[in-house]
This record gives sequence, structure tokens and C-alpha cells, in this order.
Amino acid sequence: MNAENIRIPQNLNNKNVQQIKTNTKMKNVIITSFILALVLSSCADKSQAPAAPAPPLLPVLAITSENTTTDAEYPASIQGTVDVEIRPQVSGNLERVFVDEGAYVTKGQTLFKINERPFREQLNNALASLHAYEAALINAQLEVDKLTPLVQNKVVSDYQLKTAKASQKIAAANIEQAKAMVGSAKINLGYTNVTAPVSGYIGRLPKKQGSLVSATDVEPLTNLSDVHEVFAYFSLGETDFINFKAQYAGNSIGDKLKKLPPVTLILADNNAYPQTGKIDMVDGQFDKTTGAITLRATFPNAGGTLRSGNTGKIRLGLQHDDALLVPQSATVEMQDKVFVFTVNKDNKVNKMPITVIGKSGTNYLIKDGVKTGDQIVLSGIDKLQEGQVIQPEKTSPSKVAQIITKK
Repeated sequence: MNAENIRIPQNLNNKNVQQIKTNTKMKNVIITSFILALVLSSCADKSQAPAAPAPPLLPVLAITSENTTTDAEYPASIQGTVDVEIRPQVSGNLERVFVDEGAYVTKGQTLFKINERPFREQLNNALASLHAYEAALINAQLEVDKLTPLVQNKVVSDYQLKTAKASQKIAAANIEQAKAMVGSAKINLGYTNVTAPVSGYIGRLPKKQGSLVSATDVEPLTNLSDVHEVFAYFSLGETDFINFKAQYAGNSIGDKLKKLPPVTLILADNNAYPQTGKIDMVDGQFDKTTGAITLRATFPNAGGTLRSGNTGKIRLGLQHDDALLVPQSATVEMQDKVFVFTVNKDNKVNKMPITVIGKSGTNYLIKDGVKTGDQIVLSGIDKLQEGQVIQPEKTSPSKVAQIITKK
């Protein structure tokens, strides 16, 4: 506003007019100073604003596909090739115990001795009956021999001869019965000497010398395990079993079993058993309760390292053709899901969920979520955010190995 252009009322005197012009000039100076201060302040803010940080330089890796093998582990229970309960076949007093718990015994070795005297007396009684019936047979034969010529000469009737021959047959039958009783008594007497049916290791001995034992006892005398070889039983679900069968050629399960590679047994301390085993049995049907089928692997155990009742895990190797591999170190897990950070053509990262179907060394096998050729961030992913721009750094195979090793 210009002071000279102000319209002044006619009724004002010169002094008042001069005062109005002076006030107007002061207002103009104040407004101009304020605008100038705003301009200078804006320029100062622009000169002092920090520059935007450069995008982080992060290693990236192009996803490739290749043939690989994954290891799957399944809980296993171990049993000897023969696990038997040693039970008494007759009742009596346990007279002797010839072995100790955990001892190795050979087939046919005597383990226990039951008091044999009652059974020996039964054998003697059966033998006595046999001898009596043998004598009765001799008498019956003599009677037949005596009557035969008399009947021929018609001295006596034919009826008497037939009666004598019937008595002879009864005596012969009694002998056969007595022989059976003798055989049964000998068997029972033999049962008083309890022997090992196979070679193996003795279990616990709940019955001690002097105990009364019976064939109807709930608890056996002991358990005996033949563990020169052991069976490792494990189960596969329906999906795993279908994939397992698809790995190997053959028209039948028997044909496929012949072509299966050796399997590894992982012991309870997570160390591998030094000798590999062979899968040699697949159960005939699935368990209706668990929906799984049982397989059996046989392992040599000449040193007796494994015993019945051991537990472990069977490690199976499954072949995968053209599998997508992603380093485990390039993934992050959140809420039971696995993610990777992919890099698009504008160098922006996207958090992408992936489906893991197995592990191969330090890599995950991926079913979906990424494809061959996609670029993923290899390290530094813990500080990345969705949509963030980075400077991708291509990595050589040797550097990839170093990054994975550090992880």
C-alpha cells in the first residue's frame, strides 16, 4: 500500500493527515520484513535438510533348479530278530537258576531247573503200567494159542476163541496207551530243564531260586533276544508312502524293495549307527487308527551294540528331479510360515511366502512361492521392509557358500 494513494477525508487537518501517512508507512515496513524473514527461513531449511540415505547394498541370488536328494527321518523302534518269552511248561519249585540277567547264552544252553522228582515218579508210574499191560498181552496171546487147536478139533466152541482174541486186542491197546503215558511223562520230565531256544541275551529274572512257577503265570521266567541282527520298525503316512513308492521302479512292492538304497539309523544321541540297513518288509495294510503303514529295516549287529527296546530314527533319502533350492539362511519364519525377500526389476523387495517340502543340506526344497530365475536377498533380511529399495549385489558360488557357512 502506498501512502500517497491513501484517500484522506476532507474534514481532517494537515496534522492528522501526516500522522495517518506515517502509520501507514510503518505497517508496510513490518509486512515487508515479515515476508523477507519467511523467505530467508525457507531457504535456510532447504540448505540444512539432510540428504536421503543410499539404498543398502545386499547380496542377491538367482533361484535355480537341480536334481537333489532330501533326507526324511521317521521314529523307529528296535527289536531283535527273535524276541521270546521263556515260560515254564510245567508247575513246580524253581530249583536252580543257571544264568544272570543280561548274560549271553547259546541255543540249547540250560537256563533254569525245576524240581524234577514229581515228574520222574510220574514217568516211573507210567513205565510200570506199560510193563503190566505188556504182561497182560502175553497172557492174552497164550490164551489164544491154547484155544486155537481146541476150536479146530471142535473140543471147545468158537465163542471162547473169539473172546480170547478180543482180550488180546484190549491188551495191545492198553500197551499203546501206556506207551503214550510214558512219552508224556518223559516230556514233562524234560520240561523241568528249561533251555534257550535261540542264542541271545537274557532279560530280567523276576523269578528267583526257590520260587513256585507255573505254566499259567502272567510273568515269564525271563525274555531272550537274538540280536545278531536287529529289526527297526517305522511308519509312513499315506502321502509319504505314495512318494516313497514313486521313487523306484518295479511292478510290485517286492520288486521295489530290491532296488531300495541302504538306509541310516540315527540313534538316541543323534549319532548315526556305523552300519547301514536294508528295508526288507512293508506291512500288508495301513493302520486304521493312525493312517500309517509299517516298514521294517534290518541292520547287522554282530557287536551287540543295539538291544531290543532301543529307539532311534530311520533316515530315508528321497530323490527329487528339477527341485527349486533356496538357502535356509535366506528365509525368515513368522507364524509358522516361511518367507523370502524377492527383488523386482525396480530393485524393490517383496516379502514372499514359500512352501517347503524338504531339506537338502543347507537348502530348502520349494514347492511354490518362487520360480526359477527369481532374485532373492541372500543376507541382511532381518532389517528389510516390504517395498524397500536395495542395491542388489550378484554373488559368486564361493561367496554364497561363505554366507551360508556364516549363518
